[in-house]
Amino acid sequence: MSAPARVLVVDDSATMRGLITAVLNADPDVTVVGQAADAIEARQAIKQLDPDVVTLDIEMPNMNGLEFLDKIMRLRPMPVIMVSTLTHKGAEASIAALEIGAFDCVGKPHPGDPNPFGDLIDKVKAAARSQRKLLITGNKAAAPTAANANAVSDYRAGRKIIAIGASTGGVEALITVLQKFPANCPPTVITQHMPHTFTRSFAERLNRLCAPTVQEATDGARLEVGKIYLAPGGERHLQVANAAAPCCRLVDRDPVNGHRPSVDVLFDSVAELAGRNAIGVILTGMGRDGASGLLKMRHAGARTFGQNEKTCVVYGMPRVAYELGAVETQLPLGSIGEEILKTAAARKEGSE
Repeated sequence: MSAPARVLVVDDSATMRGLITAVLNADPDVTVVGQAADAIEARQAIKQLDPDVVTLDIEMPNMNGLEFLDKIMRLRPMPVIMVSTLTHKGAEASIAALEIGAFDCVGKPHPGDPNPFGDLIDKVKAAARSQRKLLITGNKAAAPTAANANAVSDYRAGRKIIAIGASTGGVEALITVLQKFPANCPPTVITQHMPHTFTRSFAERLNRLCAPTVQEATDGARLEVGKIYLAPGGERHLQVANAAAPCCRLVDRDPVNGHRPSVDVLFDSVAELAGRNAIGVILTGMGRDGASGLLKMRHAGARTFGQNEKTCVVYGMPRVAYELGAVETQLPLGSIGEEILKTAAARKEGSE
């Protein structure tokens, strides 16, 4: 039996430190080895305790969580789970933290929340198990340059619809993939597991970083060349519908595989609507969401790709999909964007 995951809890609120500690210590496979109220205390605690995982508040005195996270990633890379308020400002900071290299983010609970930090334990365990090669300064996302735009200006999209699913580690992974896309990329739909307040900020961030237009999906939005649609977090599932004029559908259904939106729900609908005129991609993430849907896509004639183990933050969803036979080709993250484009490109004038 493996040793419990050793966690350092960093938050300027004694109440919040106590709550996080109580939640984590309730699981026998997790042990809180220390607490810190700010970055100065945290730096000493990391040196002395050598924890497996750090939970880090974004808003702290002396040095905020983003600044401290950047120092950790540069000087002592380790799994860090950010704890953020579920506000627009908190969401933007969380997305920035994930780009810097945070393993994942959780939202602070509201007063009276019956299940505070409900998924924190699973995320801590996954972080402790992760053999991640932490992505640091040299791999941060950057806005596309004019040279990049010119390099892909002659790209011609075929009739494919691209569907992508991701979870833990998906922010960095999606940025890496989508920055390869030209302004006239095939219509692309994405389900990324993320709290509902985070997805709008993430879509806005992607829209600034990428050549195509990236937006949060809305019910009835037509799928168009040059547009990428991100499923809104938390409340409804994203599907595609209407074979004559494909569009987004947001549907009220129970969570699937513990998630809403679910990657499986998206992939199932793409398999039914587009069949061989689709490309499915499953990226880093915990669990198995998306694996069975990707298999349906492959059986329907779609081309399917999975991120390989070496470049995944968590090789969960892609592993299950690969073992099911849903993944036609496994690739390192840096190659996936280009391979999608080659597969989706029109072969000649008037062809797919």
